[in-house]
Amino acid sequence: MFNPSTMNKTWTPEELDQVAAELEPHGPEATLQWMVEHFHPSLYLACSFQQEESVMLDMLHRIEPEARVFYLDTDVLCKETYETRDRLAERYGFTFERYHNITLAQQAELHGDELWKSAPDQCCSIRKVEPLKRALGTVDAWITGVRRDQAPTRAKTKKVEWDDKFGLVKANPLADWTLNDVWAYIHANDVPYNPLHDQNYPSIGCTHCTRQVMPGEDPRAGRWAGQDKTECGLHPAETK
Repeated sequence: MFNPSTMNKTWTPEELDQVAAELEPHGPEATLQWMVEHFHPSLYLACSFQQEESVMLDMLHRIEPEARVFYLDTDVLCKETYETRDRLAERYGFTFERYHNITLAQQAELHGDELWKSAPDQCCSIRKVEPLKRALGTVDAWITGVRRDQAPTRAKTKKVEWDDKFGLVKANPLADWTLNDVWAYIHANDVPYNPLHDQNYPSIGCTHCTRQVMPGEDPRAGRWAGQDKTECGLHPAETK
């Protein structure tokens, strides 16, 4: 299944569908291995310092310790998220490449104060999507922590696919894992993770747009609560 001779190959969506079918019965490490063999160093792991990324960092460190990792700094990440970044850097030695946009003060001057309340999609576009475009413009492929059971919009996620929005190959190694699978790996391997997960934050975003999830609520109910919004634009619903 793995053929390093295809490094620098241009992959068609149909070929990636075949690769995804071959990878489907295998664990996340197989997808990570495939991505490293075919794309490293022109490969990025997107890290939001949530439990899925903790798992993939642990796996990726065993496969390729020099793998490239980036994160989007919105300036309003939770304190615990920044602390988790530092703990993971100390544990694995990865350099987390930071992508950022205009300051909050500049954003307020251009678009009004507290844009996340008046126009959350625009706020996400400025603080997340635009920096992501810059990050992905430097590589040929990226890796995400998307799982199919996270939301209905992600139910059709493939382990490897063509990302139409950003024009490169995208891998979702944990696509077929459940949240229980993620936590089982974390505990079995003593992997550092964001402590907000222990405080009823199954999905962690920016401070202004994330709240605790109450018993019986959907795991993503804490994201953009009260808004008709379920995604920040990094993972378009039409591909999920």
